[in-house]
Amino acid sequence: MSLHDQRIAQAWLTAPDGGIIELSRDWTGEALPPLALGPDGRPFASLARVADHTFGCESGYFVNTWGEIFFFLQLGHHPDIDPAATAVYLAGDFNDWQQAVGNPDWRLLPASLDGEAVLLFAAHASRFFTAPAQRFKFVTGAHRWLPVPAQAPNAVRDDLGNYNYAIDPARTGRHLFRFTTTEPVDLTAELVVRWADDATAGAVPLRPGEFFFQTKCHVPLGAQVAGGETIFRLFAPRARSLRLHICDDLQRLDAAASYDMDRRSDGAWEARLDGNLHGWYYWYTLDGPRNAFGLYDPNRRILDPYAWAAVGREGPGIILDRSRLAPADRGFHTPSWQDLVIAEAHVRDLMAQVPLKLKPEVRRGFTGLRQWVDSPDFHLARLGVNAVELQPVQEFDNATPEEYHWGYMPVNWFAPASSYALAPEKASQVRELQELVTAFHRRGMAVLLDVVYNHVGVPPHLMQVDKLYYFEQDGAGHLANWSACGNDLRTRAAMARRLIVDSLTHYIEVYGVDGFRLDLAELLGMEVLREIEIALKRVKPDVVLIAEPWSFRGHIAQDLRTTGYASWNDGYRNFLRDYVRGGSTQEMFAYFLQGSPGLFAAWPAQTVNYTESHDDRTWIDGITENSDGNGLHPTLNDIRRTHLMCAILMVSIGMPMLAAGQDFLRSKQGANNTYLRGDLNALDYRRLYRFPATHAYFADWIAFRRGQCGRLLRQYSRPGGNFFRFHFAPGSTVAAAIFNADQSQGSSRLLFAVNPTLQDVEIPLGDAAHASWRQVADHDRFFQLGDHEPIQVVEEELFVPALGCGLWMTE
Repeated sequence: MSLHDQRIAQAWLTAPDGGIIELSRDWTGEALPPLALGPDGRPFASLARVADHTFGCESGYFVNTWGEIFFFLQLGHHPDIDPAATAVYLAGDFNDWQQAVGNPDWRLLPASLDGEAVLLFAAHASRFFTAPAQRFKFVTGAHRWLPVPAQAPNAVRDDLGNYNYAIDPARTGRHLFRFTTTEPVDLTAELVVRWADDATAGAVPLRPGEFFFQTKCHVPLGAQVAGGETIFRLFAPRARSLRLHICDDLQRLDAAASYDMDRRSDGAWEARLDGNLHGWYYWYTLDGPRNAFGLYDPNRRILDPYAWAAVGREGPGIILDRSRLAPADRGFHTPSWQDLVIAEAHVRDLMAQVPLKLKPEVRRGFTGLRQWVDSPDFHLARLGVNAVELQPVQEFDNATPEEYHWGYMPVNWFAPASSYALAPEKASQVRELQELVTAFHRRGMAVLLDVVYNHVGVPPHLMQVDKLYYFEQDGAGHLANWSACGNDLRTRAAMARRLIVDSLTHYIEVYGVDGFRLDLAELLGMEVLREIEIALKRVKPDVVLIAEPWSFRGHIAQDLRTTGYASWNDGYRNFLRDYVRGGSTQEMFAYFLQGSPGLFAAWPAQTVNYTESHDDRTWIDGITENSDGNGLHPTLNDIRRTHLMCAILMVSIGMPMLAAGQDFLRSKQGANNTYLRGDLNALDYRRLYRFPATHAYFADWIAFRRGQCGRLLRQYSRPGGNFFRFHFAPGSTVAAAIFNADQSQGSSRLLFAVNPTLQDVEIPLGDAAHASWRQVADHDRFFQLGDHEPIQVVEEELFVPALGCGLWMTE
């Protein structure tokens, strides 16, 4: 049995020669706790209690020896808060949360702690020490809740996924101790902190802290061919040994030559070999600390994170001489963001049932898709989109080339997917992806890549290079999992940021891609997203950057307003699904039609408006009247509602995005999560013949939006306050919207009216009807000059049929 009635919770270095030890609860003894550095029990050079407020910097509060509790906010971490202009309140279980806002009794006041400017609230601790533990957070007078870091030692998550701080009476700051050592700690050693007087009590690993994650190198990484030699470098600061293995015969990897690599002073390892080894295969093996924070295994083959090509998910990497690669197509003029109409698509979904005679291995990948893009029948070209957003094409973790996978489990961020290549052992995926991008460009389509930098797949090569450095985890080494994929990349680590930026830059320079959609961008963090933007705009000033602005941890769309990113607008998606079924409100209709101004988008093209993506059900499955949620055989109302969706999507300010196949009512037969279901995801092009009118309707709307007549829908900057005018049927969401109502952008105007209800409705337009309106489209078709179809005249009471819409314009 241990001599002590509490345990050592965790220990970490804050500098090479010092750090913090955390006990499981406050230490109440007068003498300092008998702690030592193990495994041999060496005494520390010094040991002392931390300052009271040190704990509060992470936990939002601390308690002093007189029983006073102090809640405080570090102003240096919140530059957006001006203490003279912004009121901040303490809110929690103890004051009914929202009720604290505006109550001066709960307002934080300007103060200083150890010379640091803070906002402070002080009280007797006893009123907050109750069971269960009281939760709290800080909120502004404008009801903006300040986020609680997920890594805070007292962060707790509620049932809705929100983080709050928790007050623990047993952990008030007196459970923390600062230590120093006589010399810098060897980061490659398996050191522990233990009780000096009880070797049987549980010891904890001593891990490097935040300073370690800023360790970085600046030399080129990966396999570099230059000057008659091939140079290999890998950043692995905690490795004890590192060996390079190379071979020119894929069938004789066991006979590979091996070389010890040399440790550099910057955390990288290096080996230089004579000769140009273009086309050779290579991998690494590493050894290092084997504990909760290290997965080192000297027998495990590691794929270089900077390998430009790989034979498969296990590797090996393939050495490529940049001078032997074809140049990228960098001459394509990427359309302006407000002019884009995007189709999200998956390589194999596009190809599985394409009406071309192709060998199976060609149909599965880049070359097959390139042939389809070059075909005169290429569906996306006939639809009229000018950008394609390809689901991940970086090397991912499907076990065999034939296995279907969405690609959201990456194992390398430089190498194109080997399973999409005809000869991956010859790195043909590099040339094949280059040719695919060029083919899209010939079609006038920008190429955007969906990229996943928030987690890795299997095998986790990067985790075996350094689990602690590259991955978020708690004090016991348990991996964070806000991606819901088993791990979260520690993007704040300097070399993780560099890896992201370098690989994105690589895809622009080597493949000529036009932009990226960043999966679960909230997990990357605002600082990293800004760094990516700055770096990529140096390489390609017009690069398209789109964020999926959420994760299972939170949502950052509001924070992205001050950046050059557009964001997938999930609010728009939910609104339009609801609206076409008779739901939502007049206010929401006006808000989303104007491009989600204010809280979501600071400029028009910052909102990516969509109603279907790869995730979840398809549009038609989500809105069908069929009771089983299967839209494979849609009802007439399902089709009409889809036409309304298309019309609203195309007149909404922002960047419209369709999922491939939406124009022919693609269904996944009601299935929700189909990331491994190639059979359900494959585009059934025969539906073009079943629903030709719907496809034509989508194509006509896209053509109108992209043409001269649709220029009022493609706004570069926010128009004036009178640009839009809305009219609603009384007590209804049946709406009419006039674009350029004030004629501030010329004499042309657009009138769009829509009725999502099951009854015919009239909308009072008043004087707005007194213009030379010419009907352009209704809910079924676009009209051509000379058509004999009935053309509706705009009257003061505008008639809109049930599940109907119309578009008019003036010259």
